[in-house]
Amino acid sequence: MKVGVIGAGNWGRNLVKKFYRLGELAAVAEINPDIRHKLSAEYPGVSFHDGYRDLLEKDIPAVAIATPAHTHYRIAREALLAGKDVFVEKPLALSKAEAEELVELAEKQNRILMAGHLLLYQPAIRWIKNYIDSGAIGKVAFLAQERLKLGRVRAVENVLWSFGVHDIAVLLYLVGEKPQEVRAAGQRFLQENIEDDVHLHLRFAGVVQAHLHISWLWPETRRRLTIVGSEAMLTYDELEQEVVLHKKRVAPDLQHHDGGSEVVFRGSEEPLLLECRHFLECLERRISPLSDGRSAVEVIEVLEAADGQLKRSGKKSSTF
Repeated sequence: MKVGVIGAGNWGRNLVKKFYRLGELAAVAEINPDIRHKLSAEYPGVSFHDGYRDLLEKDIPAVAIATPAHTHYRIAREALLAGKDVFVEKPLALSKAEAEELVELAEKQNRILMAGHLLLYQPAIRWIKNYIDSGAIGKVAFLAQERLKLGRVRAVENVLWSFGVHDIAVLLYLVGEKPQEVRAAGQRFLQENIEDDVHLHLRFAGVVQAHLHISWLWPETRRRLTIVGSEAMLTYDELEQEVVLHKKRVAPDLQHHDGGSEVVFRGSEEPLLLECRHFLECLERRISPLSDGRSAVEVIEVLEAADGQLKRSGKKSSTF
C-alpha cells in the first residue's frame, strides 16, 4: 500500500507527516514551490509534483486530498475515475448532490471513499459512544457541543462549514441516526455573506436533541461536549482530553441527586495518526471506513439544511 497526498498546505502537511511516519507516503502534489522545496528536503524518497493530475497518473493505489474545500468534489471525482481509493479531508463536497455522486462513483468503481471526520478517531469519542450505548447514563436527553475560538476567518465558507463539520459528524455518530429537524441561527459581523457565529439545533426521533455553538469570533478557546442522561451526565473537554462522569440526575419527583464526579477516561493517542491507520486498514481489508462516504452525505445534508436557513435569515450587522 502506498498513498499520495494532494495538497500539502496548512493541514495537508500533517497528512504528509503521518503517512510518511507510517511508511506509506509515495508522492505529494502541491502547487506552492516553496512548500514543495521545503518538504522534499524533509521527506527523501518521496516524489513531488506541481499538479495533482501528474500524481494521479502514477501507479499509486490511493490518494489523500487536503486541498481547499471547493476543490474536493472535482479532485475526488477525478481520482476515483483514475481507479484510486480516496480519502478526502472535510467536507467531502459542498453539496449533498456532489457528495452522493462521489459515493455512487466509488461504489461503481469498487473503490474506498473515506471522509476526514477527525474527531470520530479521538479515542475519547469512541469511548463515549460505547459508554452511552451500554446504558450507563440512562436515556439520553440532549447533547451540547461548543467549538469556540478567535480563529482563522475564511472568506469562502462560513464558520459552520469550516468548524462545524467534525462536530456534526460526532453528534450523528453518538446519537446513531439522522435528525428529523435542523434549525440554525447565525450572525454575519466581519463579512457581508459569511457567518462568524452559529447556533445549530438538531432534533432526533424520541426526546433526543443536540445543540452546537461554533464561532471564530470568541475571546477564549473552548472545545467541550456535554451529554445529559436520565441517570448521569458526561462532559468531554477536548483541550484537556478528559471525560468526566457526573453522577448527577433529577429524579421523577424533581429532587436532585448528586453522587459526585470522577474522571473516567483520558485521551492519549493521536487522532490523525489513528485516522490514517484506519484508512490504510480499510485499503488492505477492503472494508468500509467508519467515516465512509454515506455518513459524510448525512453530515452535508445537515450542513445544507442549516445553511439554507442562515442564507434566508442572515443579515450583516456591522463591520470593523
